[in-house]
Amino acid sequence: MRRLLLIDDDERLGPPLTAFFARCDFELVHVTRPSEGLARLREGGFDAAILDVMLPEMDGFELCRAIRREPGPHHDVPVLMLTARGDVMDRIVGLELGADDYLPKPFEPRELLARIQTILRRRVSAPQTTAGSLRFEGLTIDLDRRSVLRSGEPVDLTGTEFELLVLLAGTPQKVYGRDDILAHLRGRSAEDIHSRAVDILVSRLRRKLAPLDVIRTLRNAGYLFAGARS
Repeated sequence: MRRLLLIDDDERLGPPLTAFFARCDFELVHVTRPSEGLARLREGGFDAAILDVMLPEMDGFELCRAIRREPGPHHDVPVLMLTARGDVMDRIVGLELGADDYLPKPFEPRELLARIQTILRRRVSAPQTTAGSLRFEGLTIDLDRRSVLRSGEPVDLTGTEFELLVLLAGTPQKVYGRDDILAHLRGRSAEDIHSRAVDILVSRLRRKLAPLDVIRTLRNAGYLFAGARS
């Protein structure tokens, strides 16, 4: 059974979501304070975390940043953020901090389940290549270990960042539009905010791969991987 951690200070949200997810073979653990949530994540055993933006002690953005910066097995746990409906900046900031997806409140439990299932499928799906690794000048992508080395040094990527890199590097010089990328990462077509989300993900990935300049932008077309195979 998959285990999910919900960090939301609304105590009324936990019981109905716990019952709903249990019917779908998920165990949902609900805590109301970020400090307790971090402590539970440090213990390990969770497949994904769901964070509300509005929290006591620290907001969801700060909590997401703490999860991504801390060493340990929870460092790259998939994170879905619950944001205010219509607040585009909440979603953009969450993605910039390393969230894998977002869902505006109020939401339907079925949509939350679908988003979580999509994130988890991306984690376990086999890369579309028969090689155990992709090797380029200054860059090695280990598909089995889901790890990346830049000039021999490890690069910390979120699950979404890794999937984006594998998509682009799997077919160098192929141009991927925003719709193509979102269809691969989330299984739906781009809209205005989603297009912006792709730009944010690419920008974040570029910063982590710097000084390697391997992801190029083609104006009004999309992105391509320009690394030279080693």
